[in-house]
Amino acid sequence: MEGNKINGKTVTESDLLALGYRKYYSDDLDVFYNKDICAHVGNCVRGDSNVFEVSRRPWIITSNAASAEQCITVVNSCPSGALKWLYHGQDTLITKETTMPNFTFEDQGD
Repeated sequence: MEGNKINGKTVTESDLLALGYRKYYSDDLDVFYNKDICAHVGNCVRGDSNVFEVSRRPWIITSNAASAEQCITVVNSCPSGALKWLYHGQDTLITKETTMPNFTFEDQGD
């Protein structure tokens, strides 16, 4: 999923806030989260527990990312679209393909 788009359209901060996303920010990258559409798959926490840690407040600290590109890759792995990103200077950041991490899920029952 492209974490900076909704229905193929690049989003703005105003778009995301109007849709109920909450903003978590740093100097170069903002991550937005919408709890109402989160499927709780956990790609974010498994993808980078330095940035995404549900037991702390705030649970997203974008400045903890090793790089903006790495954080964007994790956000792009969110299957529900509950996570979105905006990069300050977006035109210059993504010049190469980013690969999505592969996760395998098993049904653990209740």
